[in-house]
Amino acid sequence: MSQPTPRVRETLASLRAAQKSSSGAPAYSRFVNRPIGRVFAAIAFSWGRTPDQVTAVSALFTFAGIAVVALVPPTFASSLLVVALLVLGYALDSADGQLARLRGGGSARGEWLDHMVDATKMATIHLAVLVCWWRFFDIDAALLLVPLGFQVVGSVFFFGVILTDLIRRTGAGGTTSKAAFRTSPLYALLVLPADYGLLILVFATLWVPWLFVVLYTALFAVNALILLASVYRWHRSLRPTGAAHA
Repeated sequence: MSQPTPRVRETLASLRAAQKSSSGAPAYSRFVNRPIGRVFAAIAFSWGRTPDQVTAVSALFTFAGIAVVALVPPTFASSLLVVALLVLGYALDSADGQLARLRGGGSARGEWLDHMVDATKMATIHLAVLVCWWRFFDIDAALLLVPLGFQVVGSVFFFGVILTDLIRRTGAGGTTSKAAFRTSPLYALLVLPADYGLLILVFATLWVPWLFVVLYTALFAVNALILLASVYRWHRSLRPTGAAHA
């Protein structure tokens, strides 16, 4: 394998010094996805690409992977293809933000586009699982409620993260508690089940229906619990300062 060019190596060094906070980031996103995205961001920068262009390529890979889940009968090869497409899409999703910071900051339109792609991803990936189970799996009809439930959990969690961050940005009150613990590797491992990257890896078992159903259902159950805990924490963190002792 050829070594990175000097320009790419210099860009990588600049990106390492300009990383956003790892507070609250799950293990896959923090230790795997961001480093891969950093490489893509450096390459995109050396090629003169824009963050929006990287976002578009990320969407192309992501939605291609989701389409394979819904439309292609699961096999070992198709399962690996799904994982490869989603991994690339997720890494490029990290790269666009890193590229924006490298270029001196992103635009409002760029942030809007990134969130719209993420929202569409969360609104379709579990529906693709539902279609896959209905078309290709010989399972009890009641189990079709699992991807529907996961769809609700994923959408509400995504909206909660965005809304809470928006309220904090506007200065309406609230801070993140135990910030030091939230940046620790232990915390990153504890919230790993909520990591989109872990969901991607579970798709490697799509060609073994019973195993995929078990792993996907377990992930749904844990994510539902994490959502409940997060809602409680978000609500408490946004209390007005004057109401702290109410």
